[in-house]
Amino acid sequence: MKIINRYVRFIDSLNEHIGRLASWLVLGCVLTCFLVVLLRYVWNTGFVWMQELYVWQHALVFMLGAGYTLLHERHVRVDVFYSKLSPRGQSWVNLLGTLVFLWPWLIIVSYYGWPYITSSWQLLENSPESGGLPGYFLLKTVIYVFCGLLLLQSLATICRSLLLIVMGRELPLIRSIKSGQENE
Repeated sequence: MKIINRYVRFIDSLNEHIGRLASWLVLGCVLTCFLVVLLRYVWNTGFVWMQELYVWQHALVFMLGAGYTLLHERHVRVDVFYSKLSPRGQSWVNLLGTLVFLWPWLIIVSYYGWPYITSSWQLLENSPESGGLPGYFLLKTVIYVFCGLLLLQSLATICRSLLLIVMGRELPLIRSIKSGQENE
């Protein structure tokens, strides 16, 4: 039981930290976009690499923040019945939703992403745009980081759900790493 608790806490903490770090990319994205617009419409100039930079930052926010979003249950959910269910019922929905919907989707993304990512690494692919950012293969690799973070967090969700279903014991979600508080 201690191993499961430690695993869940470690993965929750990992996704909490990565999500909080990724959130800073939103500020970078907004500032970069603002600068691109300012350069274009005030000084009538622009840089392709700068335009790509805010697109890359936007992509990283979503891909690196997906595990954080799952941790805090902020993903898209059709909440017609879920909120009316008991904690045990909600755990069943989380468990089955993870196994039936999330895992097959992760398998498909991983399977079809593999040739896309490996060919990019073989070429050490740069931006397809002239004057664009180098290291396009690194951005494509984040697809697997995305899948890995979601897989780890989904395993923690499964563990948390099984603890509640089988043992009636609930592991609270992490609210804040710094303050050490947890959701009740």
